[in-house]
Amino acid sequence: MAALASFACVLVLAGVLTWALKDVPWREIAAGTLKPVIVLETADGAPLVRQGPYQGPYAAYGQFPQSLIEAVLSIEDRRFMNHYGIDPQGIGRALIRNFQAGSVAQGGSTITQQLIKVQYLESDRTLKRKIQEVVIAFWLEWKLGKQEILTRYLNTTYLGSGATGMPAAARVYFNKDIGDLDVSESAMLAGLLKAPSQLNPIANFEGARQRTATVLAAMVANGKLTPDEAAAAKAKFGKLRPTTPTPRSGSWFADWISPQASEIAGTSPGSTTVRTTLVPRLQRIAERVVTQALDEDGKTLGASQAALVAMTPEGAVVAMVGGHDYKTSQFNRAVTAMRQPGSTFKLFVYYAALKKGLTLFDRVLDAPIEIEGWSPENSGGGYRGWVTLAEAFARSLNAATVALAQEVGLDNVIAAAKELGIDAPLAPTPSLALGTSEVNLLDLTSAYASVRLGKAPVEPWGIIDFQAAGQSQAFRVGEKTTPSIDLSPYQSDLLGLLQLVIERGTGRDADPGTFAAGKTGTSQNNRDAWFVGFTEPLVVGVWVGNDDDTPMKGVTGGSLPARIWRDFIRAAMAEPAPDFDLDKGQAAGETGTAPSCNITACSRSYRSFRASDCTYQPFRGERRLCER
Repeated sequence: MAALASFACVLVLAGVLTWALKDVPWREIAAGTLKPVIVLETADGAPLVRQGPYQGPYAAYGQFPQSLIEAVLSIEDRRFMNHYGIDPQGIGRALIRNFQAGSVAQGGSTITQQLIKVQYLESDRTLKRKIQEVVIAFWLEWKLGKQEILTRYLNTTYLGSGATGMPAAARVYFNKDIGDLDVSESAMLAGLLKAPSQLNPIANFEGARQRTATVLAAMVANGKLTPDEAAAAKAKFGKLRPTTPTPRSGSWFADWISPQASEIAGTSPGSTTVRTTLVPRLQRIAERVVTQALDEDGKTLGASQAALVAMTPEGAVVAMVGGHDYKTSQFNRAVTAMRQPGSTFKLFVYYAALKKGLTLFDRVLDAPIEIEGWSPENSGGGYRGWVTLAEAFARSLNAATVALAQEVGLDNVIAAAKELGIDAPLAPTPSLALGTSEVNLLDLTSAYASVRLGKAPVEPWGIIDFQAAGQSQAFRVGEKTTPSIDLSPYQSDLLGLLQLVIERGTGRDADPGTFAAGKTGTSQNNRDAWFVGFTEPLVVGVWVGNDDDTPMKGVTGGSLPARIWRDFIRAAMAEPAPDFDLDKGQAAGETGTAPSCNITACSRSYRSFRASDCTYQPFRGERRLCER
């Protein structure tokens, strides 16, 4: 009879376990289910901290400082290294203290259980979930081991102020790498595990201080610190003033580059660190000059927005401003806005003319002209008669340029623009020569970069290299396109035209006092004003206007945009500009050569392609490096 009863109990227990555990994602739990995390860095390797929630790169167990591990274990789960996922002593101790307090004053959950709650199970307090938690805890201890459980916990727990994981919290609160934390900082982060939203030092500094003292006392009780060491750490914390770092300039840049970074990371679990071309010093200058110009003159001139893009002649985008204030509007006017480029488009007319065999000394008639009922007018009125191509360009003469475009042929003008990298649709109408087909600032700036480089087209790019968690090697991002058109037969003449604009043409206000070349542009009724040009190391484009397309008060490309361009160039050239070595895919001066990984070509060629290590699975044998 007793045997029958025991058998019945076993059947009931088996049935309960089957019911409770049938929907547990065992494979997912074993794999870790680390969410893909993309960590953007600036060109110098500093974190490109973005607004909103932030998760840093996942850290390996050996990267966490011993002081942090000891602090977490001392305050959260002192017997972690000795129990098997469930701590009966801890549960008993918590029950006694809760009974004495008359309320829930202490929990008995282990770190293993906390990981399960955070990552794998719903938070509802049902019998089914409790059974799942206990069984999974034992299974995880057997399957993963202590170090892996603790590593996952420290990488994924929320710690307040938008920071998920200890690496992110170290950056948010102290602007440090996880391995650089000292005892006091480690104790503070460990203290946040109890109530991160209420006890973080930004929301409640005094609460964080008191909680840190509690953690330090627990470390003393656990034999991890001497009383003197704890006192010194406690005193040091009193001098700390952790604050969330202001999101780095370049949020528009981060928004622009994130889709490309996501393509690189794919769906691979874990973190992928993507080093971008953004140069923080140049980004700060760009934001400062744009904001200052609009704050000082914008209201008077009826200009509410501006955008700026700076890149190297090879197309590495080093600074990007998409508007007056990112917090107010995240719309990226440097990339997304399509506006009429005005006379900056004339570059393509004169490039087409040079390709047809004309020279800068050939003459074109600047006189009233009517084409299909449309008559262009020069800015300020008046005509100059027969002028050289050089003078027509420098003075931005509309009638002469339209006449030249008719002579060269609009199809050839469109072809010239396409050669230099303009991808936008271009309408073959007579007014095209004056920039009536819309383009964006990024593409227009890269077209001018082609002239500076002497090769076309220059494609703007923003990622230097990337490295996935667990991979020992970083990969530079292979170029999507290689400039294939040699501009050297025309480069000298084009440079001469663009220099004349600044030396004695419409762009004199852009003169930075050193070599510079560029072009002004103003659309009809002063709705858009542009200046795009370059110095030896940098190519920069500036646009000024209004989102609702209302006219500005007399703003031309040679006024406010030219001054913004000049102020940026002067400040930027106070120090050497970045020099990106395209052959190595990294900033010049660094050692080592990262192998290239052409993400786009490889992903199109192989369905099994994996960006994290740039490999694909052939029909036979091991995975191979994609060398396309």
